[in-house]
Amino acid sequence: MFKPCSISASVFVALSSFASVTLANSPAPTETAALAAASEIDRITVRGAYFGQQNADSLKTPTLLVNVPQSLSIVSAEQIEEQGFVSIADILQYTPGASIGQGEGHRDQMTIRGQNSTADFFIDGLRDDVQYYRPLYNLERVEILRGANALLFGRGGAGGIVNRVTKTAKMNQQFTGLNANLDSFANTAVAIDHNQAIDSEQAVRINAYYEQLNNHRDNYDGERFAINPTYSKNFNDSTQLVLSYEFVDDERAVDRGIPSLDGQPLSNANKTFFGDKDLNLSDLQAHILRTRLDHQLDENWSLNATLQYASYDKLYQNIYPTAFSAVNNTVSFDGYRDATQRDNFIAQFNAVTQFTTGFIDHTVLLGAEVGKQDSTNNRRDTLFAQTNDDQITVDFTQPLVVPRPGFTDFVRDSESNLKFSSVFFQDEINLNEQFILVAGLRFDRFDLSVNDNIEVANGSADGNNGLLGRTDNEVSPRFGVIYKPNADVSFYLSVSHSFLPRSGDQFLSLSLNDQTLAPEEFENRELGIKWNLSNKLSFTAGVFEVKRENGTVTDPNNPEKSLVTGTLTKGLELQLVGYVSDDWQINAGYSYLDAQEKGRISAGTINNRELAQVPESMFTLWNRYELNETWAFGLGLIYQSEQYTSLNNNVVLPDFTRIDAAVYYAISEKMRVQLNVENLFDETYYPAAHNDNNISTGEPVNARLSLSYQF
Repeated sequence: MFKPCSISASVFVALSSFASVTLANSPAPTETAALAAASEIDRITVRGAYFGQQNADSLKTPTLLVNVPQSLSIVSAEQIEEQGFVSIADILQYTPGASIGQGEGHRDQMTIRGQNSTADFFIDGLRDDVQYYRPLYNLERVEILRGANALLFGRGGAGGIVNRVTKTAKMNQQFTGLNANLDSFANTAVAIDHNQAIDSEQAVRINAYYEQLNNHRDNYDGERFAINPTYSKNFNDSTQLVLSYEFVDDERAVDRGIPSLDGQPLSNANKTFFGDKDLNLSDLQAHILRTRLDHQLDENWSLNATLQYASYDKLYQNIYPTAFSAVNNTVSFDGYRDATQRDNFIAQFNAVTQFTTGFIDHTVLLGAEVGKQDSTNNRRDTLFAQTNDDQITVDFTQPLVVPRPGFTDFVRDSESNLKFSSVFFQDEINLNEQFILVAGLRFDRFDLSVNDNIEVANGSADGNNGLLGRTDNEVSPRFGVIYKPNADVSFYLSVSHSFLPRSGDQFLSLSLNDQTLAPEEFENRELGIKWNLSNKLSFTAGVFEVKRENGTVTDPNNPEKSLVTGTLTKGLELQLVGYVSDDWQINAGYSYLDAQEKGRISAGTINNRELAQVPESMFTLWNRYELNETWAFGLGLIYQSEQYTSLNNNVVLPDFTRIDAAVYYAISEKMRVQLNVENLFDETYYPAAHNDNNISTGEPVNARLSLSYQF
């Protein structure tokens, strides 16, 4: 059997050799040509973080993608619109190294480099870890950074993070954009983007969105609404203020998919709703207020400060399948109701300075972040009168008839208070035109207290008085070295660390001892190449290894509990992005992942299992070709190899290939119509799962007609 790590290394060496030979036979570009090329290469902008092109009024470190010692992908607003993406999951399915999770039918969930997370999401560089579906209506772009990197983003981010960059008001501009779309299943959405310049120094912008939710599943429906007004003001040439408020209201059915049978998803049930159409629901209201101040102190110093307050009120309740019996033709169900209220406050400060010591150029980032997170959470189990229990088994019929349950008293009732603070330092050291070093440290203090109200009421006779807490102090280093034969190619090596303290809920789902309550630890080692093949086309390749210690996974025998385990992921990622010609745009990605437990002992021998929801191979391709100024066409492909639904490795989601297509027609300079067809050849597939009996079914062929108008 071949080993993925040796394949990855061989591919990387071959690519490196090819790049070296090509460069040796190519004349070195002049400095003027290199700067001209650099000006046309897309840059990443992560507000409040290190990466980014320093624009006239922004406070980002001016680092080109080719100089970043880390794998990353950028999805622009144009690509989101042209490919008809409506969710974070849609974006991740076209991202190498990333796969999607079911999220129990009420939240975004992802796996990057074998690390499953519902929390590694950011908005404008600030943590956005509440469990909900994030809309895309107000975004400039989405950035996916891969590899553990606590130095820039703090706790978490074991396999990588997803950062959404929002739209802001533009000075001296006035425009309104309208978009409406309708798909084959009557999912309907409308959006507006209006920018109004008040004068040369002030502007307001309003993005708003409404969606009526429907899909191929029986009894699935819902609606969501969001609005995001922003205000920008230039006090002078060096100081800018941005104010933002966002309200999100999302109510939808909670659909946890279908059960399995004989190690495979249950056949002939892709439309069947395994739940109660009136009981299975999720309801979220979110208020997010943010203010950001940018100031250019002088030609060498730039500063920015951001304050964010967010309030979330989330309720979800569901019954879901736990087993299917072919012998008895029955389905077993469990269920609960979960309510969470959370208030988040984050203050972040960054300073960037550039200076020279002798012949060495430095770009230094200094930063600090403080915040608090107050949460209340409670859970009630279902109570079926027929069984006097939270579980029940019923005959399998289509549609399913499940007796309506009641709910028990609280089985979980907790209050958690989290305070966190951090300081960080990073230096990008340009030794000469060929070598760059990146080194830094971050210190985090994470102070969590949890009141388990049920245990408080029960007293301390059992050794647990319900007053729980833990303080963790963590240091996260980062180091990278970059070698550049010329301005368009870089070879890099990086080592980075991250950590993840336990959350309040985990205090209640893990055994209370020092091992289980200690933070998870991650280390990412990566070797890569970045190559700007032209001013408009770039290629990246990277091999990596991610070690995880003291990690948690969902207990496959009890989805409401967690287990502690170590993991090891080795892999390869390739991506080609840009324009092959003036008319042909391409985005291609491939990843190979070998993700397993580390150090599991069974029957006296090492018996590591493969990690759940990590396909071994993933390949994606999107092409857009402009026939003329009026017509354009798109063609895409997603291939995903088989994957396990849980750590038990008992149930497999089969591999699949999905073909997508699009046609674009410009009616006029202001109006455009497009048709996106997802799953053109009607492939039956299962893109994600939450456990062995909560398996998502892919949509059959689905056409979405969109109309855009701008004035």
